[in-house]
Amino acid sequence: MWSPCASCNTTIPLIAQGTLVTTFKEYPYKSFEELDTLLLQAEGTVYCVDPASNGQTPPLEVEVLKDQLANRHIIEQIQHGTFESHLQPIIFLDSTETFGYEALLRSGANISPYDLFRTANRFGLHSKLDQRARAEAIKATFEAVAPHQKTFINFLPSTIYNPDYCLQHTFDIIDRYDLSPDRFIFEVVETEKVHDVDHLQHVFSTYKKRGMKVALDDVGAGFSTIDMLKRLEPDYVKIDRSYISFCDEDAEKRAFLRQVRALTHSMGITLLAEGVERMEEADVCRELGFDLAQGYFFGKPAPANQYKIEIA
Repeated sequence: MWSPCASCNTTIPLIAQGTLVTTFKEYPYKSFEELDTLLLQAEGTVYCVDPASNGQTPPLEVEVLKDQLANRHIIEQIQHGTFESHLQPIIFLDSTETFGYEALLRSGANISPYDLFRTANRFGLHSKLDQRARAEAIKATFEAVAPHQKTFINFLPSTIYNPDYCLQHTFDIIDRYDLSPDRFIFEVVETEKVHDVDHLQHVFSTYKKRGMKVALDDVGAGFSTIDMLKRLEPDYVKIDRSYISFCDEDAEKRAFLRQVRALTHSMGITLLAEGVERMEEADVCRELGFDLAQGYFFGKPAPANQYKIEIA
């Protein structure tokens, strides 16, 4: 049975009509705009009460509540809004056939992924958003990805405190859609700086025990040494686009890519070039022996329904 941790259950209640309670007085308000105005004159710790339900927000410093209100549209989207996954093709470099897709979270309210994850991290909602992103990616796989193709799903190691519990929600959704675990490749997202390698090893181990593969993203930029590959032993490695961009014109980049190809080949790791935007870059990666590639040259992220498969 799945037992979510406290972080997964974090919620920020926002009361649109209620009473602002301060140290000395209570102020009724009928909208967030009125509440904003009241907060301009308030000091210290405050909270809001919903007279209809008697529910209330946690006591907060005025500036913290003002900050929440200023970001309320994004907070509400993370907690209750709709999401979908857009899929970006990943191709075999030798044949240009589709290997699979990377699932990328998109908001139904057209809020940028950057703003979503920045706000989630700022207000302690990153575990909830990361969990929702995984759920949407699994749903998109069921609806739009052929059984012989793979789906790369991003995850934030910092949101997974106890892998045996925090990831059970993800495993339950895979079971609910009756999908084979080996259709999924879970990758550390490029913006996440990994400081606790032992913890990441535990996360990787938990995924692998369930029959899934794991990928290390951002190699060459976010991860400082190639030695990290030997320690984490990922199934896939994605090379940061900064090393792919115009690699045909940069001998140092090609030397680095050649070094990574030699190491990953010796370890049996599948190598993927990301951010390929030009034919010349694809040609270099193919010549160096890269297995897979993704980028605008091969296809931009698109709604999953554009790839929808027919279910027999």
